[in-house]
Parts: sequence; C-alpha cells; structure tokens
Amino acid sequence: MNKTFAFDVYGTLVDPVQMGLHLEVHLGDRARAFGQLWHEKKVEYAFRRGLMERYRDFGVCTRQALDYCLRVFGVELSDDEVTELMAKFGELDAFPDVRPGLTALKQRGHKLVAFSNGPVAAVRALLGHGGVLPLLDDVISVDEVGTFKPSPRVYAHLLHRAGVAPEDCWMISGNPWDVIGGKAAGLNAAWVQRDLDKIFDPWEYQPDLVVRDLVELSQIE
Repeated sequence: MNKTFAFDVYGTLVDPVQMGLHLEVHLGDRARAFGQLWHEKKVEYAFRRGLMERYRDFGVCTRQALDYCLRVFGVELSDDEVTELMAKFGELDAFPDVRPGLTALKQRGHKLVAFSNGPVAAVRALLGHGGVLPLLDDVISVDEVGTFKPSPRVYAHLLHRAGVAPEDCWMISGNPWDVIGGKAAGLNAAWVQRDLDKIFDPWEYQPDLVVRDLVELSQIE
C-alpha cells in the first residue's frame, strides 16, 4: 500500500553541520565545532519560541544563533561576511543517499514531501540547489502554522496538507526529537541514524524503524 513519507530537511535531507566548511576561513580547526553549535543553538531557539508562543521564522532563529556562536568563539565578522554565511545555508548539499533513496521510493508509488521548520521559499531554494526538489510532491512548512516542531499542531497541519491519515504517514528524520514529535502525534516514524555513536532518547516514544540512510529506507517493504 502506498504511503506518504514526510522528510525533515535540516539534518535529514541536507547536513547543516556542513556549514563548518564555509567557516574554516574564519575559525580554522574550530570550524566544525562552531557549525555543530550553530545547528544545535538554532534548534534550541526554535524550541524556545514555540514554547513562548513568540514565533519568528527559522531564518531569525538561525541568525540569532549565529550571533550567539560568534560571541562564544570570540569571532568578529563584518556585515557582509555574516550575510554571506547566512546565504550559504541555501547552498547546502544533500546527503549522498538522498537522491537515490527518494528516487527508489518514488518509483514504488509513494508520496514524498519535505516537512520543515524553515520557510517554504527558503526550503524550496535549498532543495532545488541540492537537486532534491524534483523528487518531491510538496514542501510543507511550519511557517504556515506559526510555531515549530515538535508542536502537535504542525504534525496535524502536515496530515491536513498531505490529505492523509496518521497511520498512512511516516515522519522520516535524523533528529530524535522530530521522530518523538511525530510518534506523539500518532504518525509512524523512522529515525535516520547516520552516526552509529548517536543514541535515541529513552522516552516512551520510540521509532518504528531505524535505518542508516534513505537507500536502506527505500529497500524496506
């Protein structure tokens, strides 16, 4: 039976920690640590804004997280350098397994959507740059609801936009908190565990599937 697969974007389809490559000119061997903290902090800021009910789009969270990291690492950048770094978020490459995995799922007749904390225009541009957009049936953003994952409101919005029942929808994410959010909302969920050293949160909500990448996901009946 055909299913709807909803793919998280940052950390699942594209690697935000890849930003470390663009930071090397400013931070040298500290660049990857900076990129990791930047990713973690912007997610934290989205969580905070969701709880506070003071929504600003994910671009604001990303910029404020960058400002925080610059202070932590003691780095000063010009306005032009900051603008250039922010623009690089629209040029992240897809993980190498993404296009073959999505292609195989598409060939089996499944519906594929991106489901992101990022605004639609930014996500479409990002996935277009990575060659992923043509493989998707839709791009769905929390921006349309005015809060962030893992609010149950955004997963309900996903189901409404996709026109699918929870039991026929799979949340696919490399972020455990997103998998937990989907499961709590009644969806099926798969965790993409690209790093075997990562562990899943020991909550009452656990993934229905754990896969190494999207190619492995596409091979599961």
